[in-house]
Amino acid sequence: MAPAAPLLLPLLLLLLGRPLLGWPGQGVGTWSRFARLPYPQDQLFLHDTFPDGFLWGAGSAAYQTEGGWRQGGKGASVWDTFAHRPATPPGSAPSGPAGGDVASDSYNNLFRDAEGLRRLGVSHYRFSLSWARLLPNGTTPLNPTGLAHYRRLLGRLRELGVEPVVTLYHWDLPQGLQDAFGGWTSPILPQLFRDYAELCFQHFGGQVRYWLTMDNPYVVAWHGYGTGRLPPGVRGGPRLGYQAAHHLLQAHAKVWHLYNEHFRPTQGGKVSIALSSHWIKPQRMTEKNIKECQKSLDFVLGWFAKPIFIDGDYPESMRSNLSSLLPEFSEVEKKYIKGTADFFALSFGATLSFQLLDSHMKFQQLESISLRQLLYWISSEYNNPQIFIVENSWFVSGSTKRDDAKYIYYLKKFIMETLKAIRYDGVNVFGYTVWSLLDGFEWHRGYSIRRGLFYVDFQSHDKKLMPKSSVLFYQKLIEKNGFPPLPENQPIEGIFPCGFAWGIVDNYIQVDTTPAQFLDSNVYVWDVHQTKKLIKVDGVFTSKRKWYCVDFAAIRLQISLLQEMHVTHFHFSLKWSLILPLGNLSLINHTLVHYYQCFASELLRVNITPVVALWQPMAENQELPVSLAKYGAWENPETVQAFVEYAKFCFTSFGDHIKFWITMNEPSVKNLTYTAGHNLLKAHAKAWHLYDKEFRRTQKGKISIALQADWVEPACPFSRNDQEVADRILEFDIGCLAEPIFGNGDYPQVMRAWLHRRNSVDLYNFHLPYFSEDEKKLIQGSFDFFALSHYTTTLVGWEKEDALKYDHYLEVQMINDITWLHSPSRTAVVPWGLRKLLKWVKSKYGDVPVYVMANGIDDDQNMVHDKLRVYYIQNYINEALKAYTLDNVNLQGYFVYSFNDKTAPKYGLYSYVANQYEPKPSMRHYREIVDNNGFPGPESPELLCPEEIASCPECHFFRTRKSLLAFIAFVFVAFIVTIFFITYYSKRVERRYK
Repeated sequence: MAPAAPLLLPLLLLLLGRPLLGWPGQGVGTWSRFARLPYPQDQLFLHDTFPDGFLWGAGSAAYQTEGGWRQGGKGASVWDTFAHRPATPPGSAPSGPAGGDVASDSYNNLFRDAEGLRRLGVSHYRFSLSWARLLPNGTTPLNPTGLAHYRRLLGRLRELGVEPVVTLYHWDLPQGLQDAFGGWTSPILPQLFRDYAELCFQHFGGQVRYWLTMDNPYVVAWHGYGTGRLPPGVRGGPRLGYQAAHHLLQAHAKVWHLYNEHFRPTQGGKVSIALSSHWIKPQRMTEKNIKECQKSLDFVLGWFAKPIFIDGDYPESMRSNLSSLLPEFSEVEKKYIKGTADFFALSFGATLSFQLLDSHMKFQQLESISLRQLLYWISSEYNNPQIFIVENSWFVSGSTKRDDAKYIYYLKKFIMETLKAIRYDGVNVFGYTVWSLLDGFEWHRGYSIRRGLFYVDFQSHDKKLMPKSSVLFYQKLIEKNGFPPLPENQPIEGIFPCGFAWGIVDNYIQVDTTPAQFLDSNVYVWDVHQTKKLIKVDGVFTSKRKWYCVDFAAIRLQISLLQEMHVTHFHFSLKWSLILPLGNLSLINHTLVHYYQCFASELLRVNITPVVALWQPMAENQELPVSLAKYGAWENPETVQAFVEYAKFCFTSFGDHIKFWITMNEPSVKNLTYTAGHNLLKAHAKAWHLYDKEFRRTQKGKISIALQADWVEPACPFSRNDQEVADRILEFDIGCLAEPIFGNGDYPQVMRAWLHRRNSVDLYNFHLPYFSEDEKKLIQGSFDFFALSHYTTTLVGWEKEDALKYDHYLEVQMINDITWLHSPSRTAVVPWGLRKLLKWVKSKYGDVPVYVMANGIDDDQNMVHDKLRVYYIQNYINEALKAYTLDNVNLQGYFVYSFNDKTAPKYGLYSYVANQYEPKPSMRHYREIVDNNGFPGPESPELLCPEEIASCPECHFFRTRKSLLAFIAFVFVAFIVTIFFITYYSKRVERRYK
């Protein structure tokens, strides 16, 4: 059975339908369509490339990056005035020199920026012209210095072979026009904007193929003239906001017609408008909520898109809700505005989403950042236009320097969603623009965040550009034109060796020691006349009989479920606190001991090997006897000796049935002090040596410790600092217990060096104990195999980005790759992390036998989400197979976590509802893999494995005396034959004499 082919997904998506030629209102089907896409396949990372000729670029805006606000004859813009206000209204951009006066100083560093573009290898660069730099007062005269600046920039782009995408107006209206006419609230502005555009077309049009009239008119109109949050800061309310938008649409249309009639024939370019949008999802999937989501998009994106791309008029939902607030277009104006875009220029990201979107325009629904769904909605709603993403990214903290992992993973998400929109949904996207090329002034958020690919030290004089990790990420993505399939990402075919342990885990088996009715020595009388109940007869007893394992009904049920799975091994933990309630041999729970003995013997009877842990920490008292938990638990050295005595009792009581021991299962390093961990290691080692010296020869078992071992990956794969952090966390999380046992008998040097540094520099007092030489010899080598539990992979970095996910002690920032699959509990599903972990274990500790003792994922009791577990099991086992076949890891077993939902809610392969166990699809899928011993293919060699029989103490007598048994059988048969012949001939003699 080969792993599922990822190529099936496009076929499934085609069956669901691709966008047709759209019309207003058709986008409403977007939410229901994406709600029924196949899970989890639709959410998997798509390894594919973009169409040939796809445009890759970066962008910037004049006010954000140019600086030079008083240089070269530039006039003041509304943003200059706004940033220089002595007091800043709440929610507005910071006042004072923190505005864009200098910013990234691109005005004086034109060639510096161009070098950044060359390094990236982009096909285009989007930038804006400063209206006030070309026309200081907003109208004539032309500023020759400003003209020369942009000519130099365009010339340099031509030398580099970079296509310019030029925005005429990116929010920085000349202050002179605001003062003289009231800005965009005036009907005069559209004509003035046309005049400005004509000047630009005349001087630059020969070098520009892509023009954008303006950027994000929603923000300009609503927050510039409605709320006053942004320049020019007019708090005119909704009516003035809608009036400004009306004029912005008229201005755009005038410029498009100007170009179409007078410049397109000779220059051959294209003109559009950069429209920004959010994405919104319903609180619940009801028809009403979906209509509210549609209305939300109408009020933000449709406000401008519908007049331009459909019919020259506002969305019907706006007209019916806003009545007289919304201006009206005449029929002539509608025809004039309709169709005034040569492509759909989309801006999506941190500027509008969760920031400048008016809360009333969410209509009580939930904002989201799904670019793919927005692209599909646009395609459905606006007649499947060609879409050019002219601004997209997220942000990092203003304190983040060059390892911008968070930015990378958002970028990865958005680009992946764009690719899926193209390949799966049939959306016509032809270009993508990262925002932005370099750090700059981020509008209302000032310098508190960064969005650039290149880092700018705003305090420095020369404003040198320094590439961030995101530069390397984007550069490689452009080189490969997407995410081409890589061999290591492909599933493989193959099988595991004979004797491979296929197991299932239950933290603690269901213990029910209720005796069967046949063990009750009391005599009862049935009251058939009155109570209809059994009445015990006092003083009358029957003889007691011996207990038998079949008396435990709970055992029979669990064994039958395990048989149904076809597993060869079953892993569970004993309860120290119940076996020896006082922590010593003065009180033994013999009933429980007998129960465990029965369970193990019944497992062996059906040829399932029990794998048993002596101790597994749980929340209550760490699953230690109360007397030990009260007095320091593992902090107390006496617990070490108590554990050794307990281990000896278990080896003695259960050793005839159990040959596969775990001393301690998943001791949590993060929940242990260093002293506790120190004692725990000594306890394990002493228990191992006890078994080795006193029990191994007769019981012939094996024993080790099982460690929690999730993989840790550097968040920025190109960052040496992040790699150092990842290595450090692996040593603290795994090496802390593994190195003393499997390595040199002592803690990792990385731990000691780090703690010494922290204690000396930061005045911490984290004391890592020392082992004596005898203790090192005791601990080193106290293993028969390397057992690990692995569930997920974590990304770590050194740059502090999110205080809630930052570990000050280890100086590590936890990062989330939002392109990964996640379970309902937000556990990341990263199959390749298991392979990397297994390779790491081999590189650190040699060719040690390895068992994956637990590997599983949660669900939400919904059969849909059991599909995630099917995917999880399939792909994690396949990565284990790669480690075995390709990396030569000595992998000897794999165990799924967990057996059932009763003992491990949401993790089981069996559900437990209304006192009934039901197998989930994932159980059947795992059983199929077990039956196939992996993923056999046409090239897989046929493996004939001798049937393995689990050790059975009761059968030992017979197996070791086969010759004697054969002789006895021969004598018995001869005896029967002799008797037969004697009887036969005796009867013949009798008949003869008669």
